[in-house]
Amino acid sequence: MWPLIKLLPQKTNFRFVAFAKFAAVLSIVAVIASLGFTLIPFKPPCAGLTCGIDFQGGTVLEISTAPRAVDLGKVRATLEDMQMGDVQVQAFGAPSSAMVRFQTPPGEVAAQTVDRVKANISESLGQVTFARADVVGPKVSGELFRSGIIALLLAICLMLLYIWFRFELQFGLGAVMALFHDVILVFGIIAVAKFEFNLTTVAAILTIIGYSMNDTVVVFDRLRENLRKYKRMPLREVIDLSINETLSRTIITGLTAILALGGLAVFGGPTLFGMSLILMFGIAIGTYSSIYVAAPVILLWGVKRGEEEAEPLPPATTVRP
Repeated sequence: MWPLIKLLPQKTNFRFVAFAKFAAVLSIVAVIASLGFTLIPFKPPCAGLTCGIDFQGGTVLEISTAPRAVDLGKVRATLEDMQMGDVQVQAFGAPSSAMVRFQTPPGEVAAQTVDRVKANISESLGQVTFARADVVGPKVSGELFRSGIIALLLAICLMLLYIWFRFELQFGLGAVMALFHDVILVFGIIAVAKFEFNLTTVAAILTIIGYSMNDTVVVFDRLRENLRKYKRMPLREVIDLSINETLSRTIITGLTAILALGGLAVFGGPTLFGMSLILMFGIAIGTYSSIYVAAPVILLWGVKRGEEEAEPLPPATTVRP
């Protein structure tokens, strides 16, 4: 009975394609809802998303409490009590150094806000050295936002070219539709949960794109092999067979990543909590889209089967001259 992985069936025969229409309706509704939460109300720069300092502007302050270690929790509590909006506090270099990011309240001058923050941090921590204070303006934030969106779109286009080169155009369209599905749903959960949308979030979404594409390529690779092997089998049965043959690998890989991210969410502190949940949700959605978005597109468009037969491997006991 141990290891417990032996309890999982080695061979499954689920009829995934039979539920493709229901899954398509569910995905369409989820995508429309996610777009609504993300784009409404439509106001720059992030519409319905909760913009972080990277995209909305704010102040970056570097502090040092050498020779003693800086109390990050006390710094974060001090800024939250001051109601400085989006607050980020993270270790920077030595244990005695920290990077503090906060937003300037509406109607206040940035220089006055920085002086007030310095005074409160000094009162809370005692002797503090302020190395630098940089103000991120709206223009720079807008450029960062555009760069982040361009990075996401460029990543999806490159994935399309890769799948097109490795398989066929139908496979590439299925993969890209799955990626757009994943990205839009991730944006939806970010908007609904009011997670901060910043450069770290963009990095998390790019990671989800890579994971989803990797999972899709595994399914497509097995599908291509089975299309060559079972030439007379109906396409929907070949798709079901391919997904079932890669199902255990997909589930184990996804659960392993989610368990690791769960530990990061619990022990990583407030700074990594939101990013960890976004990655966990994205991995789960990426696994779903590989089965119920990418593969059904192949069934919808059809695929050209290779003319060559799959070459069977010789038995292990066969001795070649």
